[in-house]
Amino acid sequence: MSERLVPGQRVRHPQEPGWGVGQVQSVIGDRVTVNFEHAGKLLINAAVVRLELVKDDPAQDDQLGR
Repeated sequence: MSERLVPGQRVRHPQEPGWGVGQVQSVIGDRVTVNFEHAGKLLINAAVVRLELVKDDPAQDDQLGR
């Protein structure tokens, strides 16, 4: 994976849009644990799946008080 994922980043699984946005929980080598909105906590092999980073939405940040 060309982009380095770190805990706290928000991502999407490109082949599973129904899972919603997920938050990276941990990264150990190619093993990325992500907590998705609609699928729960899943272990993703980043050597097989290229997770898409979700850019921060300023409107959502305002709602969350950030």
